[in-house]
Amino acid sequence: MQGYTETMRRWATDYRRVGVLPDADGTGEVGLGTEEAGRKIAVRFTIAVREQHITAIRYQVFGCGYSMATCAAVAELATGTEIDRAQRIEAAQVDALLAGLPPDRGYCADLAVAALHAAIASADSRTGTVRSVYAPSPAEHGPKVNDQDPIFRALMAATGPPGTTEEDRHLFACLMAVASQEPGPPHEALGLQREELVFLKRHFFPGSDTGIAQGTDTTGTNSSPEPNQEVRGILLSHVPLLPSGEPDPIALLLAKIIAARTAHPGHLWVAMGLFERSQLSAAIRRHLPSLFTANHRKMRWKRFLFKEVCNQNGGFMCKSPNCGECSDYALCFSGDE
Repeated sequence: MQGYTETMRRWATDYRRVGVLPDADGTGEVGLGTEEAGRKIAVRFTIAVREQHITAIRYQVFGCGYSMATCAAVAELATGTEIDRAQRIEAAQVDALLAGLPPDRGYCADLAVAALHAAIASADSRTGTVRSVYAPSPAEHGPKVNDQDPIFRALMAATGPPGTTEEDRHLFACLMAVASQEPGPPHEALGLQREELVFLKRHFFPGSDTGIAQGTDTTGTNSSPEPNQEVRGILLSHVPLLPSGEPDPIALLLAKIIAARTAHPGHLWVAMGLFERSQLSAAIRRHLPSLFTANHRKMRWKRFLFKEVCNQNGGFMCKSPNCGECSDYALCFSGDE
């Protein structure tokens, strides 16, 4: 769990209360509505109540390590407490127990608290599962780059050289634009050497007057999260070879970029600056075809890559021997990426 504090790691791997309580008195959910499941972070809490006290609590979560940690922290705060007191648990208490969430991950605590409060409401009303609705702002889960971005526009305004496609020019313009939005040198934000970014710019956007990769980005300090080297290795293993036996240079650089961007929180297609989720699968199909074929169940790409790491290390991801029979299938798999 690179980029996490020791406190965050400890809570994210605290599995004491993971699961579902049989015959729960209350069930609360966030992110599991008909139009939500599999598209955003989701949390389910089940609780047992005796004499106005929460005597047991279990949770399930679909999300990142921060969301796992916040659910574990909420469960710790709520277990054994009076219902009235549990209803007053706030995200600030969760943040304090975790010794501080990153500013852009504070909503994870909001979701966990909302799911707990929904479970309490369910126990009070005895009407079954209570769902709480969470509507993230576009800045949290929406595209970071659009066609009005100045870097994107300047790159796409350059004449495309023979042999390049508009799909690839769009792909790498998005990547360069999103990298330019972040502190530090753009080539490091993309997991590349400077000369590799220069090569991409000259290959797809010759004559572009943007300063990216031209020496104007040397003063920043790299603040990008460290890529997972096992994910990087998996991606590089799928780079196709040219007839000469050399790796395809565009596919090689794209593999390095994807590895770097998987280290960022949130959806991979968003971290790559793409306009739409489907553009990620299209790029992988074009340049890393064996990887595209390997993901025959159409799993979300970041989750698929980390699943592959898990498999290489002898682990497993789904307790069901057949993922298609699992009730949470829609949380992991989707046909639109």
